[in-house]
Amino acid sequence: MRGWLKATIGLAVLAGLLVGADRIAVGVAEDEAADRLVKSGQMSQRPDVTIEGFPFLTQAVSKKLDDVRISSDGLTVRNNGQQVALHSFKAKLSGVDVSDSLNSATVDSSTGSGVITYQDLAQLLPPASQLLGGAPLPGGANSRLSLSYGGPGKVKASLGPVSVGEATVHNQGNTVTVDGLKLSSLAEMFAGLANRKVEPAAFTLDSMPAGLKLAAKDGVTPLPEGLQLSFEGKDVKLLG
Repeated sequence: MRGWLKATIGLAVLAGLLVGADRIAVGVAEDEAADRLVKSGQMSQRPDVTIEGFPFLTQAVSKKLDDVRISSDGLTVRNNGQQVALHSFKAKLSGVDVSDSLNSATVDSSTGSGVITYQDLAQLLPPASQLLGGAPLPGGANSRLSLSYGGPGKVKASLGPVSVGEATVHNQGNTVTVDGLKLSSLAEMFAGLANRKVEPAAFTLDSMPAGLKLAAKDGVTPLPEGLQLSFEGKDVKLLG
């Protein structure tokens, strides 16, 4: 009986040591992966990296990580040098093939999301006068539309206190287009915009986190807090 008890205690201690070693190893790997993502230019700041699944060491030996999660707040995306913040970024990487020293990593498939505020979204669009066919505006040639949530699939636009109208937002690849904007009667009356045609406005995001791209379907979705970007990727070269 005592021999059985000692063996049981010994196995429990050994199991605890193995679990502890596994958790230490995964923590080291997560920190190293976060550093490599920044150094490689895939992320504009150090993210939080979580390697899911237990045990980690068996995944490390096979050089295949089943599920890796990345998150960060305050990353940036760009359009022709214009840089804006990407908030609440989260990504799930499925099937990550890694090298021994984490010098290279390829992801089978990945999904993610993040949010651009409407104030920042307005900075990615051309000046309001350009959208309104060169119309002289009270705020000057460089004044921009103020954008806000307009309901499912829509954003509202205004020039100062004057409502301009609503627009839809959609994407094709990494190019985001704001169109369908119709001038309200108030805008025509008070801002002198009668008979002005509102041109569609588009911008292309040329710097995406973790090698992702905008999802082909519903890549952009207006939300009360801002424009949500949905990401996807197949056979993404994450490192190396």
